[in-house]
Amino acid sequence: MQLSADYPRFCLSDLQLTREQKNFFGQYGFLHFRQFVSPETVQVLLQAMEQLQQQWLASGVTKINGVPIKYGRDADGTRMVQRFAFASQHSPALHAFLQDARLPALFELLDAPGARIGENEKNGLVVNHYVNEPNSTFAQMGWHTDALRDVFEGQRVGPMLNVGLHLDDCPASNGGLRVLPGTHRQRLRELLFRKKYFASHEADPNELAIATQAGDLTVHDGRMWHRVARSPLVGAASRRRVMYVPIVAGKYQPKHAAAPTPLYLRFLHLVK
Repeated sequence: MQLSADYPRFCLSDLQLTREQKNFFGQYGFLHFRQFVSPETVQVLLQAMEQLQQQWLASGVTKINGVPIKYGRDADGTRMVQRFAFASQHSPALHAFLQDARLPALFELLDAPGARIGENEKNGLVVNHYVNEPNSTFAQMGWHTDALRDVFEGQRVGPMLNVGLHLDDCPASNGGLRVLPGTHRQRLRELLFRKKYFASHEADPNELAIATQAGDLTVHDGRMWHRVARSPLVGAASRRRVMYVPIVAGKYQPKHAAAPTPLYLRFLHLVK
């Protein structure tokens, strides 16, 4: 399902979605909102992320609620956290972001009772910090759907949205998010076998680059195929930081400190 690079960018300034926004999501499986937060708020969130990183580096945290924390090296060689999990449970500023009164407007997209922000479910608020550097452990992410989590846990694929706040400018020329519009409506076989999960990084002729600016918000259906392309740049110029939180429905399934590591996350160290 083809879309051009000038696909609609929306504004989420009210407490409910417009008919145009809901129709676009129903057809293509994603929405892109410009300037969801201000540059000042972006800096507050980046500072909170840095503070949490220093805490985890000092304490040697390896897992949060069973989810591995991914460490690597920054452009200057210093050790860094490249994938946080349940970050809002450990940062008042990140937790405060999830209380934004506009976020519940997205619940309607699930079309399921009990929709909520999964702050304590799945992987909670995840922060991905991509850097293209020889000692980085996170420069890209291969093709996948978020629905794979349900499959590995022996559950039916449930309704889920993945909501991302982008903290750096990322034009299409710097890699970043790629989606296959419309694949949220695919059959189960295509969801499972359309591509090799995480191992396939090749560009798809039908993919769409989601070019973001710092402060933009994106939301995509958990069944949609997507990837994060490697930046052609190296070092600090390749930096991209994104916070993701799920919106889920159905039975409340919080994670806790003694939770086992999900099978699909036991291979997280292979995602580079």
